[in-house]
Amino acid sequence: MQLPVSRKSNLDRSTGVGTHVARRKKIEEMAPVADAAVVPSPAQAAADPEGLRKAVQGERVRRIRPDLSSAGWGTDERALIEILGRRTAAQRADVRRAYAGLYRESLLDRLRSELSGDFRTAMVLWAMDPAERGARLANAALAAAAAKRAISDQHAWALVEVACASVPDHLVAVRRAYRSLFGCSLEEDAAACPALQDALRKLLVSLVRSYRCEAELVDEGVAGVEAAQLAEAIRRRKQPHGDEVIRIVSTRSKHQLRATFRRYEQEHGAGIDEDIAKHSSSQFSKILRSAVWCLTSPEKHFAEAIRYSILGFGTDEETLTRAIVSGAEIGMERIKEEYKARFKTTVTSDVVGDTSGYYKDFLLTLVESED
Repeated sequence: MQLPVSRKSNLDRSTGVGTHVARRKKIEEMAPVADAAVVPSPAQAAADPEGLRKAVQGERVRRIRPDLSSAGWGTDERALIEILGRRTAAQRADVRRAYAGLYRESLLDRLRSELSGDFRTAMVLWAMDPAERGARLANAALAAAAAKRAISDQHAWALVEVACASVPDHLVAVRRAYRSLFGCSLEEDAAACPALQDALRKLLVSLVRSYRCEAELVDEGVAGVEAAQLAEAIRRRKQPHGDEVIRIVSTRSKHQLRATFRRYEQEHGAGIDEDIAKHSSSQFSKILRSAVWCLTSPEKHFAEAIRYSILGFGTDEETLTRAIVSGAEIGMERIKEEYKARFKTTVTSDVVGDTSGYYKDFLLTLVESED
């Protein structure tokens, strides 16, 4: 099966105003909520669409009459950041619907047409329905891998984040959005991706097709048995790609996995993530460790993704944008704490040092202040 590269695979494509409204409303109700958004007053919430309209309309005037920019015309990027950057997923959904109803155009389309560069990418991703965002990020990762006939760790991370970092219902919503947008299933495209080797393909397909129980019930007996199975594969046989490892990681509830991983550490004196890194350096092992983190401690994964994007020659804006936008939905406070503990610096200082302009300002709004 061909990946849907030619079918709306661009992150900047829109599904149009008023399409699948009922479905989108259900998806938005399932979405994770940013833990640091400002709760606007009813008057503020009602004023958001008008404020956004004023902010983006000015750009069109500025393009026609550049001389008017000195007189106060032009896009008010700070207003866009202030309004959209401080709203939860549910609030942003209300803003999108109200804007479309009032002005008969898609807010996302207008943002795409008026903004540019990394700032546009970040703003559009944040303003997007979380399930649509996940679907587009997954499709873009698979398309990039197919084009290069090799999948980078960063594009594999995108699939793992979509599959593991949020609640089970969110992944279901992503799969529905993916089929609606691209005309086939996420599982089909992952399975057909020519860049994936057998073991990594099996892991990623198993993760994106999973549906985990959300109940908090834990079977300690199962935790003990499966901790032993994981240790056998990872520590003794040094085969983290074994079928039992993939089965456990891709099917068990997050509560059950936490219990299993606790038992593993108690019995072997090291965390399963440490042993995965210690006993294998393959790409599969790196992605498996990211899955373990996203399932049980997503702040560890997102802290590492942000740090990776900043280190080295040049900033990886694609990874940085995705990690901060997605991380802000999952829980930025925990990510900041993990980042500071592991890397002895702050997300804020690293973002300030490696980005600029309104792109920097928007990322800092999502990160929020830290000491």
